[in-house]
Amino acid sequence: MSVVSSTTAGTGVTTAAAAKAATSVASKMNADTFLTLLMAQLQNQDPTKPMDSTEYVGQLATFSQVEQATKTNQKLDSLLSASFLDQADAIIGRTITSADGAVSGVVESVRVTSDGAVAKLKDGREMLLASGISIS
Repeated sequence: MSVVSSTTAGTGVTTAAAAKAATSVASKMNADTFLTLLMAQLQNQDPTKPMDSTEYVGQLATFSQVEQATKTNQKLDSLLSASFLDQADAIIGRTITSADGAVSGVVESVRVTSDGAVAKLKDGREMLLASGISIS
């Protein structure tokens, strides 16, 4: 992992650009990594020039935002999976037809993938449960 150091005096770096860069780095870290880095930074700082408190608070705020966004994404993924499972339960044993009418059959099972719910028909074919399918 590389560490980039920059100062805002005279460089024209905006707060938004710094926050975006920090968010990119922070999204790849977990809470333990962040705290380890923060402790190392505090232990190794120059005693005659301690860390600026506004910089410290900014780093904590950025990390907090990224951590909250990560938790939100996990909850949304959980809700999406629950929705797919509800949808799967409702169509097993029913006949589905693709939007173009080319594929039709009775649903034998459903599996949830990163693309969405995929129905396996009794004849072995699979169909992504997307908009436009007909269920009867």
